[in-house]
Amino acid sequence: MVVEYLRKFVEKESNPRKGLFSYEWAMLAYLLFTLVVAMLLPITSSWDSEFWFGRGRIVAITFLLWGVYRFYPCRLTHLARAIYQLSLLAWWYPDTYELNKLLPNLDHVFAQAEQTIFGCQPALLFSQACPWPFFSELMDLGYASYFPIIAFVTVYYYLFIYEKFDRCVFITLASFFIFYVIFVLLPVTGPQYYYGAIGLDQVAQGIFPNVYDYFSTHSERMVSPGWTDGFFYHLVDSAHNAGERPTAAFPSSHVGMTCVLLLQAWYSRYRRTFYILLPFFLLMFAATVYIQAHYLIDAIAGLFTGFLFYYAMSYLYEKFNL
Repeated sequence: MVVEYLRKFVEKESNPRKGLFSYEWAMLAYLLFTLVVAMLLPITSSWDSEFWFGRGRIVAITFLLWGVYRFYPCRLTHLARAIYQLSLLAWWYPDTYELNKLLPNLDHVFAQAEQTIFGCQPALLFSQACPWPFFSELMDLGYASYFPIIAFVTVYYYLFIYEKFDRCVFITLASFFIFYVIFVLLPVTGPQYYYGAIGLDQVAQGIFPNVYDYFSTHSERMVSPGWTDGFFYHLVDSAHNAGERPTAAFPSSHVGMTCVLLLQAWYSRYRRTFYILLPFFLLMFAATVYIQAHYLIDAIAGLFTGFLFYYAMSYLYEKFNL
């Protein structure tokens, strides 16, 4: 029985797609967008070679995997194409910083808006009001669940709703790329960078100066608040040290993409997956502010854009039969 189950993953598909999948077209559209931006903004010499070589490599591997699938179209070679595109998300993220760092920073606008709306800086006060180790670990657990949630929903569709697998990957990747477009055009670093750049004394007084092009040459971030001996604290801190950049604060893609994935779980065959992921979504929303990765308005905007992107990408997929 197990052998029969595994055999379906390598059986040739009766009606394989001849061209690129919709999510691969989404990637190429975003790649084209970044090329246009690069023509308008001078890329720093340290990033120039990787910028061009990296994109060439991505296109080459994308078409290589297309060729493998055309030679032997099955669920396994299909999965390889999807996994490759999803794995590139971590590569595209720091790329947004390289593209937007020559634009004027807008953190002072968002920090001031936060102060005006809430009368304080929730990202500064939240961790101070809830310093307990167990609470800190819950927050870091929620934040660390980001990529596991992406993997969980993708694998769930692949194993149990294979006929909608392409739709799932397209909605996920296309939504990510829209967030990345916003991050390129809207340089906001978030509290963990901006607070450190201007000093916490000014933040406490409600003074938010314009730092102009400060982050074009500085990428230092503050130490994340919370229980520094916690397992999940170290997990999140290590991930930030490895790949975080002063970019991508507004809107929160962590909140937005978790919302997109939650909606995909809601509209799946078994809504129990939605209820499994819901606690992690709630933790994620709170964690983005608690660890000072985002302003509260970033998290709220992430919630609304997550709903918007899910329904917009679903409509696009169905309307044009992608």
